Amino acid sequence: MSEERSAETVPGLRAELAALEDPKLRAVNERRGDDHGVNLSKLRAIAKRLKVRHELAIELWATGDTAARLLALLVCRPRLYSREELDRMLREAGSPKVHDWLVNYAVKKGPHAEALRLAWFDDPDPVVASAGWALTSERVVKRPEGLDLDGLLDRIEAEMKDAPERLQWAMNECLARIGIADPGRRARAIGIGERLEVLKDYPTPPNCTSPFAPIWIGETVRRQEAA
Repeated sequence: MSEERSAETVPGLRAELAALEDPKLRAVNERRGDDHGVNLSKLRAIAKRLKVRHELAIELWATGDTAARLLALLVCRPRLYSREELDRMLREAGSPKVHDWLVNYAVKKGPHAEALRLAWFDDPDPVVASAGWALTSERVVKRPEGLDLDGLLDRIEAEMKDAPERLQWAMNECLARIGIADPGRRARAIGIGERLEVLKDYPTPPNCTSPFAPIWIGETVRRQEAA
């Protein structure tokens, strides 16, 4: 086997990823629950070289290694996953980054997004439920027809304050997306955010928008109106 082809096997790619490990980056990532130390720009460069390789993606995912799974999600073909496969993958995703990329790079781009949104939305596992809320936020932005937006605001108002962290973040995003996308519900969305104060004191780097919903809504709307 040529050296180039060998590098495109699962063992070869895992060795390549291991060589990119940065202990300092791993320490930073581990504080967020992500057990890898690979620079994501370098990981994306590997994916660009590989292009779409769905069978390879399946093998990479099966390793259980976080960096390998992130690479898998960049080279997979989303429409080839069944609903059952995606459900299993979400429940075994482990790290927040793998969970996030799975939802954004596989579920949202495949044919099962709406079915999984409905299946996950009220799941007893708050991490799984957070994926349902993330998919709901996507619908708020792109296809709000048929959604009970007032019902969503009711749920957020009643449950977000005490929700587990990942679910709370997903509900907070849905709150902000409703406030941004729907002028008629904007005042209510801002009011809910102000009363609950979720993420009000979240440290935000300069030139970044705060995740606190009232600020997020106001700043995004301001930019849209200025464009």
